[in-house]
Amino acid sequence: MQVAILCGGLGSRIRESGELIPKPMLPIGGKPILWHIMKGYASCGLKDFVLCLGYKGMVIRDFFVNFRTNVSDCTLSLGGPREIVFHTEFDESDWRVTLADTGESTMTGGRLWRIRHYLEGDHFCLTYGDGVADINIQSLIEQHKKSGLVATVTAVRAVGRFGEIDVDPSGRVRVFNEKPPATSGRISGGFFVFDNRRIWDFLDDRADLTFEREPLENLARAGQLGVYDHDGYWQCMDTPREHALLNDLWNRGQAPWKVWR
Repeated sequence: MQVAILCGGLGSRIRESGELIPKPMLPIGGKPILWHIMKGYASCGLKDFVLCLGYKGMVIRDFFVNFRTNVSDCTLSLGGPREIVFHTEFDESDWRVTLADTGESTMTGGRLWRIRHYLEGDHFCLTYGDGVADINIQSLIEQHKKSGLVATVTAVRAVGRFGEIDVDPSGRVRVFNEKPPATSGRISGGFFVFDNRRIWDFLDDRADLTFEREPLENLARAGQLGVYDHDGYWQCMDTPREHALLNDLWNRGQAPWKVWR
């Protein structure tokens, strides 16, 4: 099964951290968040990716075209033929990555429509290039297939943007929770699975088609949008603060989304 990843947005809320590179390439522990997302899928056996490029897509393209040179020890002659001898292997050697230009200003629905000819098989996954989680991808896929629905979306509990403080009657803090989960209600965490034969009935070729509006709303009205509840870790990276949070977790060896060895 293939995995499509939306990598083309402007990332306007985190632009101070990403003026020179697209948001999916912002590093966590020295590797782009996009790599972390792909490693999560690969750990479940999904290693065939289609990347929807847009804003500063050449940065993503260059990263993968030169991936082996960047991660392996190698020897080359600077003054002779550009033959490179690689000395080390790397875990991603069995990945297949399609780099698709979907337009710099295209919206999410339009981006998905523009890669439809690269998607094979009866089902495919879709997610965004700016969020990590410890979702059981195989369980998500199994639930989607059993449902017989056109689409399944992963629902996560919203995370508070500010610290939650529980104070006792004397004015002392009893509990401080830096990122408290919402007590009720869920939001979309991305991590979709689609029926590759029927999802296109809900999309079209408009560049301004926002997938999260018309297509998903129509899927819900048609009773064709299922939900997979995820109560584990999930975190998007919309702001410099969230970028710093993810790096801090990784650097302390406490990254919950690292489900691979």
